[in-house]
Amino acid sequence: MKDEYTNSLIKEKSPYLLQHAHNPVNWYPWGDDAFRRAIAERKPIFLSIGYSTCHWCHVMARESFENPEIADILNREFVAVKVDREERPDIDAIYMRVCQMMTGSGGWPLTIIMTPEGEPFFAGTYFPPDDRGGAPGLRTILERIALLWKNDPDGIAETARKVVEALKEKSSSYQIKLETVDMAYEYLRRNFDRKNGGFGSQQKFPTSHNIHFLLTYHLRRGDGEALEMVRLTLERMRYGGIYDQLGYGFHRYAVEPTWTIPHFEKMLYDQALTMTAYLEAFQVTGEELHRRTALEISEYVRRDLQSPEGAFYSAVDAESGGVEGGYYLWRASEIREALGDDADIVMRYFNVLEDGNFRGEVRGENILHVDSPEGVAEEFNLTLEELSERIEEARRVLLTRRLERQAPAVDDKILTDWNGLMIGALARCSKVLDHDESLRAAEGCLEFIEDRLMSDGVLLHRYRDGEAAINGKLDDYAFLIWGLLEMYDATLREGYIRKALELTETLRDNFRDSDGGFYLTDDPDVIVRPKESVDGAIPSGNSVHMQNLLRLGGILEDDELIAEARGILGAFARRAESSPGAHTFLLSSAEWAIHGGRSLVVVCTGEPEIPAVLRKTLIPDFTLTVMGKDWSFAPPHLNEKVALGDGCTYYLCDRKTCHPPTEDPEWIMEYLGVK
Repeated sequence: MKDEYTNSLIKEKSPYLLQHAHNPVNWYPWGDDAFRRAIAERKPIFLSIGYSTCHWCHVMARESFENPEIADILNREFVAVKVDREERPDIDAIYMRVCQMMTGSGGWPLTIIMTPEGEPFFAGTYFPPDDRGGAPGLRTILERIALLWKNDPDGIAETARKVVEALKEKSSSYQIKLETVDMAYEYLRRNFDRKNGGFGSQQKFPTSHNIHFLLTYHLRRGDGEALEMVRLTLERMRYGGIYDQLGYGFHRYAVEPTWTIPHFEKMLYDQALTMTAYLEAFQVTGEELHRRTALEISEYVRRDLQSPEGAFYSAVDAESGGVEGGYYLWRASEIREALGDDADIVMRYFNVLEDGNFRGEVRGENILHVDSPEGVAEEFNLTLEELSERIEEARRVLLTRRLERQAPAVDDKILTDWNGLMIGALARCSKVLDHDESLRAAEGCLEFIEDRLMSDGVLLHRYRDGEAAINGKLDDYAFLIWGLLEMYDATLREGYIRKALELTETLRDNFRDSDGGFYLTDDPDVIVRPKESVDGAIPSGNSVHMQNLLRLGGILEDDELIAEARGILGAFARRAESSPGAHTFLLSSAEWAIHGGRSLVVVCTGEPEIPAVLRKTLIPDFTLTVMGKDWSFAPPHLNEKVALGDGCTYYLCDRKTCHPPTEDPEWIMEYLGVK
């Protein structure tokens, strides 16, 4: 195939686009060349959006885009455009919304057919090459649309215009009702799987923003059920097949409700967000499982996803040698051969069966997962500590054996937004668990972004193979600011606040909507500029930046930043009230935005000495500003706060009330409920 065909994608950097560079389809990347040709030849555009580790994208490529007959239809009747959703999340967001509007669902591969001007009139996801089960295949769809385009182009254009008009929703500021927060909690409670943890009854995703919402809800309201939902979910995720029991890290999602059978791709953002979820849970519960899991994820990303220059790669493919999950599956005979006398206990621990527990392409294979360590320890007359030592020794042996297999492909592009999330997670790991290796990794990643993906305070989105390209999007700015704020919390170095504030100003200048909230892109050529608020696989850029603004506003005691955060909440209040369960990250900060938070400013004459427990405890709606002897950056009113003696003086404000300054940190911790 590679010797026979080459198309325009061969000039691209995206691993996903390069996967299609030798298709017989005459693919174009998104850009002027494709649209100019479509307009000149008056052909509709066939837009296909996916990403390099998407299993069904691979399937559709093998079935259809490598099929010369289907390629001939595409080349003759359409202009074919390929987009990597991870490179162009703005394009993906626009046309995914189209698909959801037109079909009621979405996913990848995303298939859109649109006018030469980019206005869509057909949408779907995966299509088989030929008709199947009474539904048309891609060949039939293309032939029918090509005929319709020739016979009634004006009718199609009118349909497309109506679709675009429906996308152009108007924003209006609205005062949210705090009952919406309770509605979101009730939604999660109703949809909680009380047997397996997680939400819903079919596929299970590690929706870490729901964990964050439940933890803050528990801390604000004292709701014990919210905490139990967190505990069960994180326990079953960690012991399930969705977690790589040997090499660590989370797969994308589980295809059934027990977390046992995963969709095997691994995404950088999932590692960052799940690490943060386990760290926050540890801050609240102090449970060893949460601490250990966070450290394991940190080990995985630093070992397997960190580039030599310090930043982190995007993803690991689900397939190995053309078999989904093949890298992670084990036969009982393989484990017996590798472990000898220890095989029985390890097979029992990981639920390995002689005839296999995984019904994949080949029978007899097992996905490793854990049901009850306590039960296994009792069965083999071991203490939990003894069992843990035996399993850890076996894990190292099996991991070494696994390294001899053909490894899944790594998508080695570096994305600013996902790296921002990872910087934040590693910084928090450093702060909460005193883990220096995580802090060094976060510092190295941030240095890479500043050197390669930032110029004069302006961000680029993607780096690969020596090239930085694509203007930064809302998520690039919002997630990197989040990472910088976590770096400040971990180190108390004021330089991180300076950088976060500079990026906040750039974001405001280029992405802010006068009606409130922020556009996903500053690209003037897209058919609409989307404003996203829904939390999907990752929390929305608007909900993250609302929290950023509240944190920055609290640290600097800047009411204008807090008012800007309230503007985001007002812009999306109606959406949140209509679907609270889809806005949990936004709503986790709603009370902070409405009622104000608690800010603690500590002024020290020498090196700050802040009680460790105060910094490690998860306190909702709380910011800590530490001004040591070298502090030089603050608004004038913040600089008015001075140390009363030779040590540190604490200035605490709670919502609209400021307490007298004190030199007694114990009083502060008692007031905040820190133990």
